[in-house]
Amino acid sequence: MASFIRQFTSSAVLPVASSTSSSFVDIPIPSFIISNSKSATWLYTTVAIVGALLLLEQSVYRSKKKHLPGDSWTIPIIGKFADSMKPTMEGYMKQWNSGALSAISVFNIFIVMASSNEYSRKILNSPAHAEPCLVHSAKQILMPDNWVFLNGKSHVEYRKVLNTLFTRKALSIYIGIQDAIARKHFAQWLADAQKDPSPQSIMMTARHLNMITSLRVFCGNHIPEHGAIEISEKYWDITQALELVNFPLAVPGTKVYRAIQARKVAIKWLELAASKAKTSVANGCEPECMLDEWVKELEAPGYKGRKDFSDREMAMVVFSFLFASQDAMSSGLIYGFQHLADNPDILAKIREEQYRVRAGDVDKPITLEMLDQMPYLKAFVKESMRVKPPVTMVPYRTTKAFPISNDYTVPANSMVIPSFYNSLHDPSVFPEHDKLIPERWLDPNSSANTNPRNYLVFGSGPHKCVGIEYATMNIGLVLATASVLMDWEHHITPESDQVQIIATLFPKDGCLMKFTPRPRP
Repeated sequence: MASFIRQFTSSAVLPVASSTSSSFVDIPIPSFIISNSKSATWLYTTVAIVGALLLLEQSVYRSKKKHLPGDSWTIPIIGKFADSMKPTMEGYMKQWNSGALSAISVFNIFIVMASSNEYSRKILNSPAHAEPCLVHSAKQILMPDNWVFLNGKSHVEYRKVLNTLFTRKALSIYIGIQDAIARKHFAQWLADAQKDPSPQSIMMTARHLNMITSLRVFCGNHIPEHGAIEISEKYWDITQALELVNFPLAVPGTKVYRAIQARKVAIKWLELAASKAKTSVANGCEPECMLDEWVKELEAPGYKGRKDFSDREMAMVVFSFLFASQDAMSSGLIYGFQHLADNPDILAKIREEQYRVRAGDVDKPITLEMLDQMPYLKAFVKESMRVKPPVTMVPYRTTKAFPISNDYTVPANSMVIPSFYNSLHDPSVFPEHDKLIPERWLDPNSSANTNPRNYLVFGSGPHKCVGIEYATMNIGLVLATASVLMDWEHHITPESDQVQIIATLFPKDGCLMKFTPRPRP
């Protein structure tokens, strides 16, 4: 048998029926043809698989989208990624105006955007179906065990503890710190303006003022000056990484990677501050900042909540407060300066109120009792943040299928984004909605005051901002004190009324201002 096989395989020609066909069989087939044939097979197979996957992607998108407004087909793989990298208010408005609910896809993340007050509030008030996810990179930056990602009962219990940090008693401690820091920074602003009187962007100077204020309110002197400066300088990396869409992998050179490094620096200093606060209170010192007040509250005889907060956990809470306050308060403050400069009649009313309440003493620090006598200032802050809300939307993630309307259910593990802007610019609630009219908040019977559901600047539901009073107090205090110490002129450019979106809203030209000392009354 073996010899037969050897004889068979050694023969170059197989027995055939005719000599004609035999001549073709005798021709050897080049090896490269066989190789190319195999390559072509792999190529066709790969193309077929990729084509099938792309077709599946489109089918899944259309299946989830159903009848919602939005593109009929999504760009393969990346979807709306290009638009999301450089978001514009015009782009957002186009999406919101397409329907009360609309759909898009980014990197195969299915997103439902809600533009109406009804659906936005439903998302914010449905913890059983959706939880805040902020942005895709948020957990990498803020850390997944941060309290902001809690939901349900554990979140409610945690908020009970944190609510004690924003009582009137606590705010009375913070306001003195805020006033002193604002005056110190104004003196520097005026000194810088004297050296260079040309209009300068207040984008970064206002952000630095806010950061130092928050750090001193939250941590007192438990963080050294160079530590506070280091956090302030590096925090911009965190802001840039918390845009709605960013490259998702934390590899060197990316925004997310730089943000994580900045967070590590901040947490190091905040843990030190938490440790020092515990030591300070243990030594009998009275609270001088938020961390002191927190530690003191935990030791109060009537306190019945949780007490075992580690330095790291307290640091993460303070870091989340920096995240929540820095960009939003900076946006509110910058637009506050711009709105007052562009509306001198409103600024004049604020100054009149300030001189009256301060009895002409512009050096007198503001107290909570004095703020209570400044209704016009409060109305202006509320109106300024309505016209230009720092945050226009907050992404949530559906934890299970979410029947948001009678005819549509958001699939589980989708992103669902409530919009605040349309609610704040509803002409039926806010006549002349694009105009800055503080007086609308002074009339208790106005449509603005009788429709509180529309004022979503600070959100709604179980995750509503815990520090509303602190944020509005800080913006109001800074603008009030600035109004009696300085004059400022807004250098208007074609981009002054345009918006750039960097986590929150800012004037596209950085808000160019020229500050000069104001004569004393």
